[in-house]
Amino acid sequence: MAATWPAGGPRMLWKQPIGEGHASFAIARGVAYTIEQRRNREVVAAYDVATGHERWTHGWDALFSEAMGGDGPRATPTYADGIVYALGAAGELRALRADAGTLVWRANILADAGAANLQWGMSGAPLVVDGKVIVQPGGRGASMVAYGASSGKVVWKSLDDQQAYVSPMLVTLAGRRQIVTVTGNRAIGVSVDDGSLLWSHPWETDNAINIAQPIVIGPSRLFLSSGYGKGAAAIELAPDGDRLRATTIWQHTRMKNKLSSSVLLDGYVYGLDEGILSCLDAASGQVAWKGGRYGHGQIILAGDRLLITTESGELALVHATPARFEELARVPGIEGRTWNVPAIADGILLVRNANEMAAFDVR
Repeated sequence: MAATWPAGGPRMLWKQPIGEGHASFAIARGVAYTIEQRRNREVVAAYDVATGHERWTHGWDALFSEAMGGDGPRATPTYADGIVYALGAAGELRALRADAGTLVWRANILADAGAANLQWGMSGAPLVVDGKVIVQPGGRGASMVAYGASSGKVVWKSLDDQQAYVSPMLVTLAGRRQIVTVTGNRAIGVSVDDGSLLWSHPWETDNAINIAQPIVIGPSRLFLSSGYGKGAAAIELAPDGDRLRATTIWQHTRMKNKLSSSVLLDGYVYGLDEGILSCLDAASGQVAWKGGRYGHGQIILAGDRLLITTESGELALVHATPARFEELARVPGIEGRTWNVPAIADGILLVRNANEMAAFDVR
């Protein structure tokens, strides 16, 4: 990626309208897959990255409406082995052929789990691992559920947690390969094979609102952060018989990731502390600096640069260095409230919100 941008910002390749929703893009083989609201239907759409041309759509009748967060689906689709797995805001899970959008199988994860929806809808992107699709309906005995990736049949169900808005992640911590997530009141790690609990660590917030992804900051360490006054912590996992034990290394309120997730580079965490960019030492938790204001925007890391979409749709480029806050550029991007996470592939940056989508050449 280019280390700097021209005065007017990176070259826009295209811009066009898109349906409502908060999903990002899954990009594979030059195609970007997302899910959006079109009138009274949730629609999975495949777009050509280079041109924005719509290759196919697949939709079903559903409308999730919420006054504060906005209408439409939330969870980013997942691409794996030629299949797109898309989860709607009301629990409809569909496996679609990536080349044509034809249906492979479908299920409703809330109905299957006997679970009620969350206030802001199903938001966790499906995780595909070892021939299974992991989702988080939050039902009793079915807080986390694995479906067969090719069959759509339930493989296992586990736990009783109320879920939150975090996506399940495949990580290795303390030498154990596992699925990690944050539920409504705790961080957990479970077995990929059967969903059995390996460890848990309390992480309670007002109204069980956890949104930011945890990030691995060491072979046995995990960074957690939430907004609403909660803050951040580093926890360390260690063997404890057949399971693992979690211990707090540090915790404070000086990094509160509300709607966005932090990123890690060379031992430092960069994230939005209630809209203000902050850098802290992952080992100690000490804050190196706090910088510009971006609202409830989003951050991705490309090399040693932070690509930031502000809440109002601007694009910003920031040098990821603990030495100082250094914003290199801030330019117009798209119009409207922008909570969606941007995506980048082959030097093309894709951004979207509930109104429009655009592609920028950042090579």
